Amino acid sequence: MATVALYNMNGEKTGSMEVSDAIFAAEVNKSVLHQVIVNYLANQRQGTQSTKTRSEVSGGGKKPWRQKGTGRARQGSIRSPQWKGGGVALGPKPRDYRYSVNKKVKRIALKSALSAKYEGYEIFVIEDLKMDEIKTSTMANLLKKLDIDTKALIVTAQNDVNVYKSARNIEGVDVASVGTMNSYQILAHDKLILSKDAVTKIEEVYA
Repeated sequence: MATVALYNMNGEKTGSMEVSDAIFAAEVNKSVLHQVIVNYLANQRQGTQSTKTRSEVSGGGKKPWRQKGTGRARQGSIRSPQWKGGGVALGPKPRDYRYSVNKKVKRIALKSALSAKYEGYEIFVIEDLKMDEIKTSTMANLLKKLDIDTKALIVTAQNDVNVYKSARNIEGVDVASVGTMNSYQILAHDKLILSKDAVTKIEEVYA
């Protein structure tokens, strides 16, 4: 089985832990990962962009000049797209970009993302990731001891307010629970920090 190193809250290596090959050492399916990440980004779009067509801008009820005899091009309205202040031709309108992806595909993508992190030696498992109080310095010290100075995602088994509030002011560090993490979050961060309980729960849910 695949193994990962275990660390304590002081950043000291305390041993190792066996993890499921089906989750952390699976084949990385790049096409499925791409499909799921594009879906995630599309679902984040608000779709509120909007432009006015010639029927929505004000004015333009009178013909600018007579049809013939002026020597100028014929015009019907000052609100045509070619006029300054006129309507926009074929401009964007509010729309919903959301679409769904099969649940099984999302699971494959999540396993691929976790396996990619494992292959790259970018997973750190903390034996007892708990905070008795909200203290940013404690979390920053842990990251420093683990030699993590890049973007990192901390994953806990359940929503942990103390861990979240201790890490939220550290640049590039985000916190998620097993129930809310997704493939995009995992790949968008250089390092993945998991609590030991989170690893156990991931194996229970996705094995």
